[in-house]
Amino acid sequence: MADESPDQPGHMHFAHLDDISVDDFAVLRRVHEQNLRNLPDLLLEMLDTLGGDDAYPVDRRTHSLQAATRALRDGRDEEYVVVTLLHDIAETLGPLNHGEVIAAILKPFISEPNHWMLEHHPLFQSYFYGSRVGVDPNGRDAYRDSPYFDRTAEFCALYDEVSFEPDYESEPIETFIPMVRRVLSAEWTPPTTSTS
Repeated sequence: MADESPDQPGHMHFAHLDDISVDDFAVLRRVHEQNLRNLPDLLLEMLDTLGGDDAYPVDRRTHSLQAATRALRDGRDEEYVVVTLLHDIAETLGPLNHGEVIAAILKPFISEPNHWMLEHHPLFQSYFYGSRVGVDPNGRDAYRDSPYFDRTAEFCALYDEVSFEPDYESEPIETFIPMVRRVLSAEWTPPTTSTS
């Protein structure tokens, strides 16, 4: 195994997973650890791809920066600010379920309340526009008994639905990059049985 640097994790030599060796598994671990190191940059690149679309009053990258800036200026904790920054980055990847997609990606790194909020925010957003476009604005009421209902409604009201203002002065992305790196900092562990 001559090529064991972080940039060159090595090479696995199995044809089927039931043939994996201890050495192969060590390479597998390094591959996943490298993926974890790369994840913040990958997600920030996805955020950048939301820039430049002119269908919205402001592009979706600007929308995300506005929302995160509002959360930061309101004194929200770092994880909440990062969740706010990244809440819409899966719109191009999962146009029918972007909340679920980003919630699934961030689940290992964030709290259950923030995960639930991310997953359900698209439905909660319809409260603000639904009656104007023939969508039930009260669809979110199906989740009224959730302990995270109020948190999600507040997120949408304070940060998401109001963050399309062309003249709003947002923090630059550089303000948020260290936060994203800290929140997404984790060591890889093999999959285990999960109760959730």
